[in-house]
Amino acid sequence: MKSDIVAHLGQTGVLLPALIGEGLRANDRVKVRLGVLQAAVHHAHDPLNARFDLREECRAAGLDVLTLEDLVRQSTAGGAEDEAHREIAAPGLAALGAGIWDDLEDMVKAAEAGQDGVASAARARLEVIRAESALGRSDALRETEIARHTGIGAADSPSLHQLVMELHKALNRLSATHAEEQIAGAHAFGLMPQDRAAVEAFMRGLNATAGLKFDHPGLSTTAARTPAGLTIQNDIGETDAHVVVIGVTDTTVTVTYTDVHRARARFFTGLFRDLPVRWSGLDQHTAKGLAEDGAFYLVTGTCEGDLATRLKVLEALGRHLVFLIDWNKARKVLRSWVSKADALMLLDFAARNAIGQRGFLELGGADLLAGAVQHAAGGRIGFGERLDTALGREGACDFLRAVLRISTEALKEGQSLRLARDRIEAELMRHLQRVDDDLLTVVVRQAGLAREVAAGIAGALSGTGDQAGSSDRLAANARRIEQKADRIALAARERGARAGTDGVLVALVNQMEEAIDELEQAAFVASLSASPLPDSLTAPLGSLCRAAVEGAEAAATGAAAAIDVPAGHKLDFEDALRACGRLAEIEHAADEAERAVTAAVLAGPVDLRAGIAALEFARALERATDRLAGFGHLLRGHVLADLST
Repeated sequence: MKSDIVAHLGQTGVLLPALIGEGLRANDRVKVRLGVLQAAVHHAHDPLNARFDLREECRAAGLDVLTLEDLVRQSTAGGAEDEAHREIAAPGLAALGAGIWDDLEDMVKAAEAGQDGVASAARARLEVIRAESALGRSDALRETEIARHTGIGAADSPSLHQLVMELHKALNRLSATHAEEQIAGAHAFGLMPQDRAAVEAFMRGLNATAGLKFDHPGLSTTAARTPAGLTIQNDIGETDAHVVVIGVTDTTVTVTYTDVHRARARFFTGLFRDLPVRWSGLDQHTAKGLAEDGAFYLVTGTCEGDLATRLKVLEALGRHLVFLIDWNKARKVLRSWVSKADALMLLDFAARNAIGQRGFLELGGADLLAGAVQHAAGGRIGFGERLDTALGREGACDFLRAVLRISTEALKEGQSLRLARDRIEAELMRHLQRVDDDLLTVVVRQAGLAREVAAGIAGALSGTGDQAGSSDRLAANARRIEQKADRIALAARERGARAGTDGVLVALVNQMEEAIDELEQAAFVASLSASPLPDSLTAPLGSLCRAAVEGAEAAATGAAAAIDVPAGHKLDFEDALRACGRLAEIEHAADEAERAVTAAVLAGPVDLRAGIAALEFARALERATDRLAGFGHLLRGHVLADLST
């Protein structure tokens, strides 16, 4: 139980109000149970006329009426003839006795916690009475013993009933000196005037975010004045060892935090990285009554700033507690879709932005994400495939941030589950579109590299570019660009395969890669032609070079415009189609120029070596424009398909 952990931490003072309340409730129960003992005796001697009239008392004390009434109705008297040895037997009598001892134990514990003078003597008397009694050991008990327990008893031989009455008086005294008041929702006991500001600061932070737990229980706060100062305790959630106890003095705020999950404890301390709180190392402890091996982790934080700083830390403590509820459950869900480190980063983001993870879990958690992937991603994200594989790390994290935010907004604003799911699916589709856009951006980059090679060839041919006069430099530069383009294309293909993108986008990447390959081949051939070419060849070859440059520019323009077509921009749609049409025109012009080169070589007179070089050069450039025209055809189909969806 949480009270056991708090006691283990040496903070029983804050438990006193709850112990007093439990002791008073135990007093109500034990008096009813003693009455049931007496009723069993009466029924055993006069079963026809004895009545069970303790129903209301049982209900008020929280005891099972039917069980106790059945015990009384089945009670019988037996054993020896003489009264001293006569026994009362009834099914459940042993359990009734065990309940009486448990109730007395709760009453004594409360008196001991309140340091009442009766407590030590009451403990000793309880042990003596229990040792001498058969109550609770069997379903039969001597009638004389029942009379002794339920009567007042002599001064030198106090009864169990008399002990109950004395403990009740002691608990009433403690209750009067520890009267409860409410401070911003906290149950406060015995506070001094100077304690109120600290409790109010903590509750101000707690109430600011408590709504983010939604229907989950927890966050009950108790504040009490103890000999050491003010103590504030919060139960956080349902886990027994998940407790925070805060000690407040005139100069210091001390936080003692326990958790069964070391990672969550680290997360909690990390939320205070911008505040002057010194944290001890995480130590492992054990306590009886906890699940598994009883292990939990304890960390202590200390703040010794001025009053304003201490109140700020107290407010932050209250504000952050809600983000610990179901933290581990959310972490397990998130790390199925992204890395462990990114799952922790997302939970930190949710806490720092007052979003939390409870809304996400409330709407379904893992099922919510799986449903979005199934409905919005189709075959693009396979079963069991992580989001960071399909969307990339940044894309996956950005999408999950949106999921956390949308889930919380939906519950806070009372939106329907269907609307929340639709918003999440739309967000996933937007991120998948972003992957498509990234591939088109790669295509634009490829087109830029194609233009760089084509422009270098044109400059070398005309003698005006950077490559003029250096055929080796022209070929080396084209080869470097072609290798770079290959690496870009390989990465794009892998990205497209992971994200299951439209095959047309990968085909665009491949088409542009092939165009660059042809241009690199043209540069290589040009580097082998050492002698100047006759004017009859340079003119049509110059036209081919211009066609290649203009084709690369048109391809870049079309791909850039296609990125914005899904957004519904009419001008981008028109620009993309216009670029596709321009690529077809350029390809036709390149065909004419290539035929002109062939005609000039065959018409002669042209040096054999120069003629062969011119023909290979022209054919490579013409093939490059063919690839660009094919690119334009694919791009046009992609743009029209986007418009139809």
